[in-house]
Amino acid sequence: MSQDLVHLVYLLAALCFILALKGLSTPRHARAANLVGALGMVFAVAIAFGDGRIGNVGWILAAIALGVVIGIPAARAVKMTAIPQMVALFNGVGGAAAALVALTEFLATTGNAGMRAATVFGVLVGCVSFSGSLVTFLKLQELMTTRPVILPYGRSTAIGVSVLCLGLAIAVVPTASTALVLALTVAGLLLGVLFVLPVGGADVPIAISLLNAFTGLAVAASGYVLGNTLLIVAGTLVGASGTLLTRMMAKAMGRSLTNILFGAFTPAAAGGGGPAESRTVRTGTPEDIAIMLGYARTVVVIPGYGLAVAQAQHVVRELADLLAGRGVEVAYGIHPVAGRMPGHMNVLLAEADVPYAQLKEMEEVNPRLASTDVALVIGANDVVNPAARDQPDSPIYGMPILDVDKADSVVFLKRSMRPGFAGIENELLFNPRTTLLFGDAKDSLSSLVTAVKQLA
Repeated sequence: MSQDLVHLVYLLAALCFILALKGLSTPRHARAANLVGALGMVFAVAIAFGDGRIGNVGWILAAIALGVVIGIPAARAVKMTAIPQMVALFNGVGGAAAALVALTEFLATTGNAGMRAATVFGVLVGCVSFSGSLVTFLKLQELMTTRPVILPYGRSTAIGVSVLCLGLAIAVVPTASTALVLALTVAGLLLGVLFVLPVGGADVPIAISLLNAFTGLAVAASGYVLGNTLLIVAGTLVGASGTLLTRMMAKAMGRSLTNILFGAFTPAAAGGGGPAESRTVRTGTPEDIAIMLGYARTVVVIPGYGLAVAQAQHVVRELADLLAGRGVEVAYGIHPVAGRMPGHMNVLLAEADVPYAQLKEMEEVNPRLASTDVALVIGANDVVNPAARDQPDSPIYGMPILDVDKADSVVFLKRSMRPGFAGIENELLFNPRTTLLFGDAKDSLSSLVTAVKQLA
């Protein structure tokens, strides 16, 4: 096959990837963007086989078939609330693949010093991404504690392993030692674990984004080793977009990336007042809350992870439509890191065909909350916690929040008094203007729908 045709198709595939990234920046175009990205991957895979330079085609096709058999049912079975865990696993697999490709090439042919440097980079970064992503999966799936894990001498150990990895990487380039590159592989896997363990639950999505950038860079290095232009382009796109997303998420949290990744090594007060069980809260019935909502002028709905867990997006849309039919102005306040990944709430509400005009970003909705009659918070705990604004000793201090405490009344739908993913108490729950309705979000919203329908 003509190499000109190969490079032309690779260029077309790269263009599809770029357009897909651009489209993913808005919920309106996200679905089409995913399809464009998938089309680009079809082009890339097809031309790779058509190039004629691939051996063991039978084994490769068998592996692809096995991946399809496993991947499609798994993807269909994954709930929206588990998407971050799936992303973590996929990212880990990508990092492992990049590391294995680099390691295989190293063992097959040592190449020149430049090639060995790229190989070493791919092995180290891919291993860090793989093991780190597995730890983020365990945290998000709550198979281990979501709180920061500080090992004895943890900081010193992490620094020591980092120095060891750097030393091994430098030593491998001139020596081309198989033993050293295998030692680097093990050290890289250990470094990935030590890198993520100190990250607290609420910050894990940021760690995933950063690890995703790492995987992209490892893929780009593998592309250089294999002499594949498209891998270099695709890996660089993933690395750049992952880095930008990490910076945007850190900004949304109001903290530096260094503080997010290593802040657990600095002792800080938990903040948030006394034990929840020793304090009283104001609760209401669906009928009481229906009256508050039904006779309000303005209602702002604050969706969070609780809405996603309950899969209650369609019910909240029904409630909003009922209120709008009564002349109530309804909007949705979207925090950039509500849920467990960027855009989580946008995608969830898009499934219920909530009009895009009603989705208001944090910067747009915050000025409106002071004149809002009722703020309806559905499972969004940390992103409305006033401690982020008012308590300098709080672990989340400095994170921009939705100022729902400035609304005339706050209705909080919660399963229990359990803290949010950050693990700290929310003083908003004890505010005299806050009314709590306990229970599954879908059941609570369904009760509110019934109660609003019964209003005169």
